[in-house]
Formats: sequence, C-alpha cells, structure tokens
Amino acid sequence: MVENLQSALSSDGFAAALRVVQTLRANDYAAYLVGGCVRDLLLGHAPKDYDVATDAHPEKVQQLFTKTHAVGAHFGVVIVCDETTDAQTEVATFRNDMGYEDGRRPTAVSYADTPEDDVARRDFTINGMMLDPVGLTAQNIDAKVLDFVNGREDLRDGIVRAIGDPAVRFEEDKLRMLRAVRFAARFGFALEEDTYSAIHDNAAKIIQVSRERVRDELTRMLIEGHARKAFEMLDATGLLKEVLPEVAKMKGVEQPPQFHPEGDVWVHTLLVLEKLPAGCSMELGWAALLHDVGKPPTFRAPDPAQPGDRIRFNGHAEVGTTMTRAICNRLRMSNEETEQIALLVANHMRFGDVMEMKPATLKRFFRLPKFDEHLQLHWMDASSAHGDLRLYDYAKDKYENAPAEEIKPALFVSGRDLIDAGLKPGPRFKELLHTIEDAQLEGRITSKEEGLALLRQLTASDTA
Repeated sequence: MVENLQSALSSDGFAAALRVVQTLRANDYAAYLVGGCVRDLLLGHAPKDYDVATDAHPEKVQQLFTKTHAVGAHFGVVIVCDETTDAQTEVATFRNDMGYEDGRRPTAVSYADTPEDDVARRDFTINGMMLDPVGLTAQNIDAKVLDFVNGREDLRDGIVRAIGDPAVRFEEDKLRMLRAVRFAARFGFALEEDTYSAIHDNAAKIIQVSRERVRDELTRMLIEGHARKAFEMLDATGLLKEVLPEVAKMKGVEQPPQFHPEGDVWVHTLLVLEKLPAGCSMELGWAALLHDVGKPPTFRAPDPAQPGDRIRFNGHAEVGTTMTRAICNRLRMSNEETEQIALLVANHMRFGDVMEMKPATLKRFFRLPKFDEHLQLHWMDASSAHGDLRLYDYAKDKYENAPAEEIKPALFVSGRDLIDAGLKPGPRFKELLHTIEDAQLEGRITSKEEGLALLRQLTASDTA
C-alpha cells in the first residue's frame, strides 16, 4: 500500500492538484483535495482524477489560473488545466445545494463558508473526506485528513454509508443508489443498514434517471472486476428488476442438470459474471450478462409423454439477440456497441458445432469481429456450467494456428469475374461466389485458373 501511495504522490495528476491548492492558499483561500481521490489515496490506490474544494468563488478561480474551463460555474465548478503537464483538476467552491428538482442537479446553490458545510451535501462518507496535500507523504497521510463524517472509520470497516439521511441523499440524485452498489462491489464493502433500506424503499424511482446515466453505471459494474457482487446487490436491493427486468426474470428458470449442474439461469449468469476480468471491454461485459437473456421466454418443460425429454430453450440465442438489441437501444448504446454485443449473444451457441464445421465454415466463424471475445465468452459460459472445455480448446487451437491469410484470403474469383463471364448480380450470383470461396477456403482450388474452371463447371450445370 505504501509503495502504491508513493507512486500516486509522484504522478502528474497529484502534482497538478497540489499546484492548484498551493496557488489558492497563496492567495488566502482555503483549499483541499476532496472526494474519491482522497478515498483512493487512503486505500493505497492511484486516483484517476483529482478534485479540489475551496472557498474561492468560480470567478476568482478563473482569475488565478491561465487555462480554465467553466464546466459548471453555476454550481461553482471550474476545470483548471495544468500549464506544465495538461493534467486537469476539478475545482469546486464550498457550497450548499438548495433542492433538487430533476433528481440530479441542484436547483440552485449557495456558497458555504466552511469545509464542513460543503461535505454535508456529498453522497457517501467514504467520499466525504478532505485531505491537505501540502507536505503529504505515505507516512503522515492520516494526520492530513479532514473528516467530518466518520468516513475514515467507514473506510476501515468496509461500509458504504450515505451522509446524513440516506433517503434525502437518494431523493437529491437517484443515481446515487446505483453508485452505492457499485462502490460496495468495487471495494468489497457492505451497504450500511439504513442506506440499504433507503435504496430498497426507493428502488422504483431509479427509472427517473436518464438511461445514459444508468447505462454508464451498469457498464462500470461490469468492467471493474466485481460484476457478480454488483449484480447480486442490484437484485437484493430491488434495483435490478427496475433497470433490467429481462435479467431479473432469469431467477428461478430451471435448466437441464446434465448440462447445467450449477443451477438456474440466474445462478449460471452470476458465475459467468464472476469470471469477467477487470478492464474487459464493455461489449464483452454486457454479452456475459445477456448471453442467456432469451432463456426465460423460450423455456419449455419436459414433455411427460416423451420419456427422457428434458428442459429445452429452443431458439434462445436468436430470441436473446433480439432482446439484447432492444436493451442496448433502450440504454442508448451506440450502433457499433449494440451490434458487437448482439453478435456475441447470437453466436455463443455455435461453439457446440465447432468440431463438425467444414473448414470453410470454421474460417468464416473466425472472421467474426473480435473473435477472441467470442472465445472468451464461450470459456466463461462452459466453465460456469458443465466445465467441459474440449470445444473451447479445439476452437482456440484452430484459431491461433490459422494464419490470417487463410482465414480471410484474397479471393481467386471476384464479382467482376462473374460479370465478365456474363452473369448478372442476384441470388445465384451470390451463391456462386460463396461456393467458389468455400472451395478456396477448403483447399480444393489453389489458383485463379482453378477458380474460373470451377465457375465454368457450376454454370454449365445450370444450363444442362
């Protein structure tokens, strides 16, 4: 921890924030680091960014620094760009928030006189501490903390607790309910009892938050390395059924035990989420969550009239793909993100046939965008079910040992060649190109001449 902290204190971001604090203090203003950067430093983590709280008003901040950007001057927030490193520091004036009409932004603010007043409006105690960065070392950090909300104690005890009345904090900004879950999962903390109860009681209000903000919080949960705990907590608090009702319906949907000894669709999905690595792409994270979203609506119980019949989910990948696109669109994901997530869901069952695929089919399979993520999803899926990884090992070996020029070679015969042969574009035109490409991928033709000979053979049979 000490080594990580020393590294953070040597970073450009910390140096820039320190210069901001020193400049403000040199002009007789109070200034401290505040929020998540303080929490992370106390945990021995490197903060992604640094925030400063001060009693200087925004116009004064802009006068003191050459490169600034007023991102929220109405709320007392100015970005200061460091002239040496271009690192950015968010500088916020001590303030009191005067009500929240939209469940996100304060209707108005009044500037506060003290750090204690400013902290009282913030979300959680672990994010409500301030820190004096001047002369800060790994050895004296505890003495440099200003803590008016017992955040240091909650940080030591592993508790996420709202500052003040949790119901009031969540009414101010409903997204804080999702943030509470994300912080608890990310740090392995527990939700404090009153904070948990307030989330549970107000979970239905999360739909008042913009879909983009909900999407971003859920995505962070999926890619930060603690997805299983996050989604278990979303379920326990009642948030899951509000933000992703399709996923909540996985609970209690039984699966055939010969393929899924682990349990129902929800249990299986949690096991898959547990295997998501920190830093994975958002597309892989969402596909891991949604790969079996088509199972609840396609569930079919065993037919008593057919001995040996079992639970089936016929067409669940196709149904799930349609549902996935709808979910992604609802959450305002980009077209590119939506298509990649949908591709992962649509193709996750194809590995079951991988050993029987013709060489041409297999190579086309390998052409799927980001095929390594298809492999990774299959590994997580199989590892979370029967545990048989033979299909994964086979596909991985074939993929890694197939030269790129074999997976997608320059074609011997093109559409231009077919036009030159007197053929017109249409279904048969497309079929001929596909058949000749199959022959090339499978090594049955090895030159353009052989490809054209095959074309003549195929078209001759059309007129025979």
